[in-house]
Amino acid sequence: MSHMRIELSVVMPCYNEAEGLAQAIRRVHAVCKGLFLTHEILIIDDGSTDGSWAIVEDAAQSIPEVRGLRFSRNFGHEAASSAGLRHARGIQVLILDADLQDPPELLAELRAKMAEGYDVVYGVRRSRAGESWLKLVSAKLFYRVFNLLTDNPIPEDTGDFRLMTRRAVDAFVAMPESVVFLRGMISWIGFPQVGIYYDRKPRETGRSKYNFRKLLGLCIEAITGFSVRPLRIAFVMSMALFLGALGLTAVILIGWLSGRGSSDIALVMMVISFIGGVQTLVMGVIGEYLGKLFVESKGRPLYLIRDTIDKAALDAESR
Repeated sequence: MSHMRIELSVVMPCYNEAEGLAQAIRRVHAVCKGLFLTHEILIIDDGSTDGSWAIVEDAAQSIPEVRGLRFSRNFGHEAASSAGLRHARGIQVLILDADLQDPPELLAELRAKMAEGYDVVYGVRRSRAGESWLKLVSAKLFYRVFNLLTDNPIPEDTGDFRLMTRRAVDAFVAMPESVVFLRGMISWIGFPQVGIYYDRKPRETGRSKYNFRKLLGLCIEAITGFSVRPLRIAFVMSMALFLGALGLTAVILIGWLSGRGSSDIALVMMVISFIGGVQTLVMGVIGEYLGKLFVESKGRPLYLIRDTIDKAALDAESR
């Protein structure tokens, strides 16, 4: 099955989504059939432990368009989405989370917008029902901090939900990074890109796998993976503190030479503590970048595949 024969690939990463996965597959399949598209539904099981893979196996028996990749363990959502893009065969590729908070029924609107000449059409969340205030605030803060600290901003209030042309997918796949931030990398490749607004639905089943710790980790990975601006800020802060320390030293020395002495011990201690704190921050920023270099230098694969399902390809080979 060449990708030139498949009009659409739907990439669906999942992790412990057994409760609603079968429904999600049926719903996506119905949307694609309703648009009369030759398609494939590529499920990437990111090391689920709840029986999600068994549901993919069952679905493939009745829906030949279903394909599956099963990771050897949990490698993370970004790795799963990347694997889906690397294995998708379609002329167009839709990235869609298995929880279906992003409705597949928007596919017709996405394709209509792409027909105007865009290579990437992404969803912009006008509202986000069913999410906690902490997640809403942290998400807004993430986009603003990321765009402030990077040279390649990403559209605010977006996720991975997007439709891509084969040209855009091939450009993404050509990137050799072992640490992936999908939204940033797709923004970086350029090509015409546009967003459409929609209302994000609450989860019908299961729970979100993203907590504050994971969101914070994603933010750090994203910023350090796409910009050296934090290093420049650290350098400027270090220079400012160095000059400030020289000035304070001069003030103390002048006071001592003039016989006034220095009774501002508390001020001196405060300045020393502040300088020590900033130095620790600067070392932490540098450490993050060194850590990234260490990870990249090892050259480990982004993920490992344990099992695959491709019933349509097997049927074609047996003919």
